[in-house]
Amino acid sequence: MDLVIKNGTVVTTSEMFSADVGVQNGKIAAIGQNLSGDEIVDASGLLVLPGGIDVHTHLQMDVGKFSTADSYFAGTRAAACGGVTTVFDFALQDFGENMVDTIKRRETLCAPQAAVDYAFHVAIKDISGNLLDSMKQAVEYGVPTFKIYMVYDIGVSDGDFYRALEESAKIGARISVHAENREIIDLLTKRFVKEGKTDPWHHYLSRAEFTEGEAVSRAITWAVSAGAPLYIVHLACKEGVEALIKARKAGHKIYAETCPQYLNFTSEVYKREDGHLFICSPPVKGKESNEALWQAIKDGYIDTVATDHCPFQKTDKDEGLTDFTKSPNGCAGVETMFPYILSEANRGRISFSRAVELCCTSPAALFGCADKGSLTPGKDADIVLYDPSLDVTIANKNMHSDVDHTIWEDVTLSGYPVQTYSKGKLVYKNGEFVGSPGWGRFIQRKLDN
Repeated sequence: MDLVIKNGTVVTTSEMFSADVGVQNGKIAAIGQNLSGDEIVDASGLLVLPGGIDVHTHLQMDVGKFSTADSYFAGTRAAACGGVTTVFDFALQDFGENMVDTIKRRETLCAPQAAVDYAFHVAIKDISGNLLDSMKQAVEYGVPTFKIYMVYDIGVSDGDFYRALEESAKIGARISVHAENREIIDLLTKRFVKEGKTDPWHHYLSRAEFTEGEAVSRAITWAVSAGAPLYIVHLACKEGVEALIKARKAGHKIYAETCPQYLNFTSEVYKREDGHLFICSPPVKGKESNEALWQAIKDGYIDTVATDHCPFQKTDKDEGLTDFTKSPNGCAGVETMFPYILSEANRGRISFSRAVELCCTSPAALFGCADKGSLTPGKDADIVLYDPSLDVTIANKNMHSDVDHTIWEDVTLSGYPVQTYSKGKLVYKNGEFVGSPGWGRFIQRKLDN
């Protein structure tokens, strides 16, 4: 074999056991005892995990006057250094644009830069004329997942959302939704601005918890009516969790992700001196929502953890220091996601098997990454070696993104990844990126809804 990782503890969604992992031609070739190969890596004392999958990032994206800080290379480099070996980015459709053209436009940017494997979702803006038909064309191209915004100026109408749901049910696609109530948020925002209440705390209040919760409920109602599966991105509130659980108990195909920022922080961050750095949408919610998210993770109702990685430089975020309406929405997270969830497992909050399920196996299954998500012979050799004894205090100076700050500054994690392999190639080792741009490949996918 080309590579054998020996003496480590392999983690699956159901068990942990001592075994060697053999790699041949970029694939997992064998898991067993006393394997031999050309290169031997001693993983004594380490956990051997599948590579993480972040199904929600925004790289190299223009947002009005701002642009996200990470190019495709910087974002995938940071991913590799956090044990993430597959990154999903959003290809934002232009008005009048065929969705396959949307994908190809983004692929042209990403292909020469990507340090790990990548896939796309199409963020839908326009289904007028025959553009709805291009959803099927995108599915045939290998991109069967789409996103609808219920907010911002790119949010589609309720009717178009419903039409997209109906179409997705016909063609083997799935819609993801950013669920918040746009009109009420706009109303509250204008009210606060008029009253001079523009500090970061009022970003949280302008997007009051019910504005997410009721939008989640509406989106679920429409999906059920259309007979379509639905994936709720960055679920952050208790009311939304309750709607999710109700739908799941009724047997509906409603799935959800949450993000580390909603699991580690509460809305109290918006009262901090650096509260404007946490401005994202949906905002970080209160303690009850935080607790509801963790309980839903433990009970199996939340399917994945992803990041909504959407970093802006501090100078951009500083424009919202005293006026939240002027801040770009988003935070960095692709490098800290897997280490954070593994740290919580290391501290006993969840099991390591559940961590692998949330960050690896479930994302692969839900999003059609047939060669990803587990250490199984025949799958890609995306492998992370994790040292549970290595405590790391996060400092942006040690991160590998191009963004100049992190909301995770000074947070101490219990355990940390020490090596990452992408298709059998070492891309990260002991704090240093050792991969290369252009190594990542585009993943064509098919869903099993």
